[in-house]
Amino acid sequence: MYSVINMIFIILLILKIYTIFRYDYIKFISFIRMIKHYNITVSGKVQGVWYRKSTLDKAQELGINGFVKNLPDGSVYIEAEGDKNQLQSLLDWCRTGPEFAKVDHISFKEASIQYFTLFEIIR
Repeated sequence: MYSVINMIFIILLILKIYTIFRYDYIKFISFIRMIKHYNITVSGKVQGVWYRKSTLDKAQELGINGFVKNLPDGSVYIEAEGDKNQLQSLLDWCRTGPEFAKVDHISFKEASIQYFTLFEIIR
């Protein structure tokens, strides 16, 4: 019984250390790669056409972290973090979006890095 408790303690300790160093690792990599954070708003026919899911797929393909969500006014809001080339590729894709979208306008601005660890859809 004593060895099982020790093993559980060791596993929990390793997970805690991993969590701490993972955040520092992300900050370090962000500094090395000159990570930027963009707030992007896409308007037009961008809801009900799989825009969020397609953005998730594209962001994961490009290695971008952040989130995408629908806004009450019918537009889509994206916060994305990556290097300049990754973000430019995402912006280029956002101008067209998925097959049934009709993008009328896209705007973005650079903001403070949030150190996202993944890309997700927020409902």
